Amino acid sequence: MPKRKAAIVVGGVAALGAAALLLPNANASQDKGTTAAGTARTLKATDATTLAAQLKQSLGGQFAGSYYDSAKQQLVVNAVGDGAAVARAKSAGAVVRQVENSTADLQSAAKTLRTKAAIPGTAWAVDPRTNKVIVSADSTVTGAKWDRLESTVDGLGSGTATLKKTGGTFKTFVSGGDAIFSQVQGGGVRCSLGFNVTAADGSPAFLTAGHCGVAAEEWSDSQTGQPIATVDQATFPGEGDFSLVKYDDPATEAPSEVNAGNGQVVAITQAAEATVGSTVFRMGSTTGLHDGQVTGLDATVNFQSETDPNGVDTVTGLIQTDVCAEPGDSGGSLFTQEGAAIGLTSGGSGDCTSGGETFFQPVTTALAATGATLGDAGAGAGDDQAGAGDQAGAGDEAGAGDQAGGDEIGGADDQAGAGDAAAEEQGAKHHHRNRQQGGTSAN
Repeated sequence: MPKRKAAIVVGGVAALGAAALLLPNANASQDKGTTAAGTARTLKATDATTLAAQLKQSLGGQFAGSYYDSAKQQLVVNAVGDGAAVARAKSAGAVVRQVENSTADLQSAAKTLRTKAAIPGTAWAVDPRTNKVIVSADSTVTGAKWDRLESTVDGLGSGTATLKKTGGTFKTFVSGGDAIFSQVQGGGVRCSLGFNVTAADGSPAFLTAGHCGVAAEEWSDSQTGQPIATVDQATFPGEGDFSLVKYDDPATEAPSEVNAGNGQVVAITQAAEATVGSTVFRMGSTTGLHDGQVTGLDATVNFQSETDPNGVDTVTGLIQTDVCAEPGDSGGSLFTQEGAAIGLTSGGSGDCTSGGETFFQPVTTALAATGATLGDAGAGAGDDQAGAGDQAGAGDEAGAGDQAGGDEIGGADDQAGAGDAAAEEQGAKHHHRNRQQGGTSAN
């Protein structure tokens, strides 16, 4: 019998706008302009991320963030002060912008927010384009909670932080339905598979959201099928929202690719850091393929606790974007046109009709924490693997910040129509688990 082949994302109808942008140009190269010393270079987003990482190290304490100007295809680097290091950054081809707030200033502001204003329904992230911390409050933050948040932000100073209202409610995007499933007491849970990886012991596995791994231990690739994978590690809430889930059959083929819908596949060749301003694509089992831009790093989201009506689930270290998502998309893959794995869908507000904002767990952080590697280096690897194993740490540091989630986990009857993959009965389950549970559970 042929070995089982695991799909990255099962089902989902691709959004035509994103598909039109991504698919004809997937993995296409982009010419880099050559310029005289001290003149800004024309860069594709992946090269801008690599240059940003180099300049961050070179500038040291003068570095105050960076972002990609997609219209001009240039890297913009914020710097505090001037000097030889700044001159070298200009010579390297970056646009250098003098700013007031250092990275340390912005981190201090975020720490104050965490101490004084960790209110359910709030979030904050560093926006290098404004050189400020952008603080968001959803529709549940009213009355005394709003007054407390507004007072805290005002105390940081207008030059340090900005407060805004956002539509909808911050929640994790888990639901009953499609893609990867688990039956738990009181109903079912549905999430999306993010990226296939190889666990530290060489066995095939995949990454998904941590709140999915905390909600249920065993997962299937169809609603009524037998479990095919078991949670090995899960972190949520706290310093991340990621799970490592091992396939029960060690001969499972786990290709390093994303099913982008419409019969199209994007090979995933490396893991990379997010860069503000860069275009990214999200694939999920409920809403399919959607695109948008990275809008912030070092993000924190405070969700209403699942277990304590007066409590808050805070997750740190996420990426903020303007990409939409809906229940069932949790854990799904965030990636670039060039095939770099960027993040795992965590939570956010809004939907794919009215729009919204979504937060993602950086893949680089999840790989480092679990000891997994991207691709098929383990047993059962198929011949169709593309670029497995190269983890490129290009870019700014892995989504430092605070973030994410733990909102409602819907019942199995809340199906949102994506297609089910055929389920095959599996044996020989892995029982080793090392779950870091932050006091939340599934309904």
